[in-house]
Amino acid sequence: MSDIIGFLAAICTTSAFFPQAYKVYKTKRTRDISLGMFWLLVAGTVLWLIYGIIIESFPIIIANIVTLNLAGYILYKKIKYQNREYYQ
Repeated sequence: MSDIIGFLAAICTTSAFFPQAYKVYKTKRTRDISLGMFWLLVAGTVLWLIYGIIIESFPIIIANIVTLNLAGYILYKKIKYQNREYYQ
């Protein structure tokens, strides 16, 4: 039962990143995204992933692998577009 709740929580929280990642992909704009927040998010996600591996929790591992990819993509694009947006 705890794994089911874990997977449901993982689906809810991880899926929240899909619209933002899609918007960044389509618009190529990240001006309103906080660089500091995404650095902290990626760092926290890495720590959650390590924790999930240590305790062997598949819901935590899977959710954080997906979240790390989405948040990492957004962070990468934020850094890539940062100077371009500053001068526009």
